[in-house]
Amino acid sequence: MTPERNSTVTLHPDFAGTWDIDPAHSRIGFQSRHAMVAKVRGAFNSVTGSVRFDGDAPSDAAIEVRVDMASVDTRNADRDQHLRGADFFDVETYPEMVFVSTAVDEVEENSFIVTGDLTIRDVTRHISIPLEMLGLETDPFGQQRAGFEGSRRIDRKEFGVSWNTPLDSGGVLVSDKVTLEFELSLVKRREG
Repeated sequence: MTPERNSTVTLHPDFAGTWDIDPAHSRIGFQSRHAMVAKVRGAFNSVTGSVRFDGDAPSDAAIEVRVDMASVDTRNADRDQHLRGADFFDVETYPEMVFVSTAVDEVEENSFIVTGDLTIRDVTRHISIPLEMLGLETDPFGQQRAGFEGSRRIDRKEFGVSWNTPLDSGGVLVSDKVTLEFELSLVKRREG
């Protein structure tokens, strides 16, 4: 069910402008089941992107996020190397994961559904991501910051990431369902 667009919602005036993802304080992570019994968590250490608010409504936002797939980090060098290879991300051929928004709707106060196109391994799928705004503050250096977090489960096989190994029990080594985790700190660009 698609949430109804609320055209009467207006954003705080401080949102107008362009915001950049602060890579030092942001995380795009993931978790997946391994051998059907444990969770493996990881993150991408190189994330860039921006959010542009041209108007005073959430629907006026334009979001683009780029993830350097070679920056994958699961705290295990051998596993990370395997993820970078052709079995999984094939970073030599497909160096980036990209998300570009097509719609932003506020469904409750400070809760948004961001819909857009996610591209992994040159396969693009239209997805919706629920995000919660954690706050809007000015830091000690005079920069305006906004924090958002959320998660979305995807089927990795829909993006051409289908490598697996069967287990004796009938299960598989790596689950098809992967939860993407978004913890984003945005810094407003200073105009002029």
